[in-house]
Amino acid sequence: MKARFITPDYPHYAAQIAFDQALSAHPEFALEGYGMPPDQFDATLQRLRLAIVGFELQPSQQLPALDDPCGQYHIFRDFIECGATQAQTGLPNLPKQAATYNALAALALHVIDPVMDYFGGIELTYGFCSPELAKHIKGSIDPKRDQHAAHELNTRGNLVCERKGAACDFIVPDENMLEVAQWIVANTPFDRLYFYGNTKPLHVSYGEEHSRVIVLMLAGKSGRLIPKVVTAEAFNRITPVCLD
Repeated sequence: MKARFITPDYPHYAAQIAFDQALSAHPEFALEGYGMPPDQFDATLQRLRLAIVGFELQPSQQLPALDDPCGQYHIFRDFIECGATQAQTGLPNLPKQAATYNALAALALHVIDPVMDYFGGIELTYGFCSPELAKHIKGSIDPKRDQHAAHELNTRGNLVCERKGAACDFIVPDENMLEVAQWIVANTPFDRLYFYGNTKPLHVSYGEEHSRVIVLMLAGKSGRLIPKVVTAEAFNRITPVCLD
């Protein structure tokens, strides 16, 4: 970090100290010795969706290409061209807000990447949902609450979902999804998690509220899904047998 090689009489010394502290908050930057090669540093900035503005580290305001990295294992296209309805309609489903791309990258970095590091490959079943795509989805969805719209705006210029953040649904082949969900609860800073069953895709989000809400979505006697909020402690006591 540059601050190690300058003295207090250096111009903008305090600003440089603050910048280095902000940079060190991201372990993805290798700051030992003389730091990272410039191209590696720039690639890390891109992957984290960060930009340097003066002496500040700020969220990127640029719209990336669909094939730019979104986390370690995915590209943005994976989260955007995702799900049965998008495939059937062929809608571009493109985010219009840079903050949406930032939120998708954060979801990948903080939740999806760790899951893949531990369990291996996943199958994304539902990702970003633009207001245009939502009009074509049949069934029960809740764009104002489910975070699939991320930071997109409605026609009035207001957030579609005031919770912000981003969400996706996924399944891990050949794994019990209860075990995957319990691992996420124990090991990631997720925002909201909806569990639908041992063999069903899991809904998980990451956002600035960091609410860590866990909701069981299991069928009642009528077959209709009934939401039940549970604590992390109660959720971790559930066994796969209990849900059969």
